[in-house]
Amino acid sequence: MARDLYEVLGVPRGASDEEIKKAYRKLAREYHPDRNPGDTEAEERFKEVQGAYDTLSDPETRKQYDAGGAFAGFGGRGAGPGNFAADIGDIFGSLFGRRGGAVRQEPARGRDLETEVRLSFDQAMHGTEVSVTVPKRSTCKTCSGTGAKPGTAPTVCPRCGGRGIDSESQGFFSISQPCPQCGGAGQVIEDPCPTCDGSGLTLQRKRYRVRIPAGVSDGTRIRVAGKGEDGPRGGPPGDLYVVTRVAPSPVFRQRRGGNLEVDVPITIAEAIQGATIEVPTLNATKRIRVPAGTQHGTVQRLRGEGPPKPRNKGRGDILYRLGVEMPRNLNSDQKRALEEFAAALNDHDPRERLLRDASATTGKVSDE
Repeated sequence: MARDLYEVLGVPRGASDEEIKKAYRKLAREYHPDRNPGDTEAEERFKEVQGAYDTLSDPETRKQYDAGGAFAGFGGRGAGPGNFAADIGDIFGSLFGRRGGAVRQEPARGRDLETEVRLSFDQAMHGTEVSVTVPKRSTCKTCSGTGAKPGTAPTVCPRCGGRGIDSESQGFFSISQPCPQCGGAGQVIEDPCPTCDGSGLTLQRKRYRVRIPAGVSDGTRIRVAGKGEDGPRGGPPGDLYVVTRVAPSPVFRQRRGGNLEVDVPITIAEAIQGATIEVPTLNATKRIRVPAGTQHGTVQRLRGEGPPKPRNKGRGDILYRLGVEMPRNLNSDQKRALEEFAAALNDHDPRERLLRDASATTGKVSDE
């Protein structure tokens, strides 16, 4: 059984013509095939909405329908290119920039570009300004981007009349596509500019000063708005992306989270007794405390001494990884002192527990 046409549009039976039209436009936009490619359910819903509107938007067919008589349904006013095309033109007005069946041509945007800059570690940490030279297609200086030879001008495309599209009726639908003669521009150039050959763009080299924010890492992409290629025929330019290549530091290593890491050697005496040592930072040096009994590989942290984080979210930290440095080439006095020190500390075997656990695991006992 066919659904009630007012129910299809979601309006009461006493709805005004404007309310019916408003409901139709909303549903047609929602279920239009261009918005739901390959969705057969949406296509059927769209046809149902269109059929309901065809009947209820015409005073005569609506009167017949309200009286319970025969009505035209999908063919009430003809599903061909006449009224349907006019209604769909209104829908396209909000979807694709059309007004009253016409087309508002939006100039194409220029391409985005990408280039690389090489930075020292210090430049990356503190920020700097660099100069970049970029080959790009820019507005032709001879024709000012029109593509036409100086003294001439583009003319309206004779095929599409300046609309930029070809429309073809295929039964229920009206299919639109870019005009093959003007490529959708709505204009043709009969006498092209000799410099740009009618494209309106020429290859040029542009130089820009780019600000590199502090704290960038290797591979950071910095967007410079509007410095990409110019758009054809006065279209908006693309963007330029500057990728940073940061030279490694002999001291600092960059870590995730905006932190830095430094390897700091300490002596055996400092590890055993504890000490206050001097360590490097990005700006100078600072002193940190090494607790007595510090083990090899212990990490000490200085908060807020690392590089700035993006979007003003504070600064990272510096992590100091302490490594006990073994003495080499001891003289006789040092060897004697070390033997006495070892004898004084020989109150237990540090590997005793390791060997006991291994023996319990393997079931093998020492040959002692």
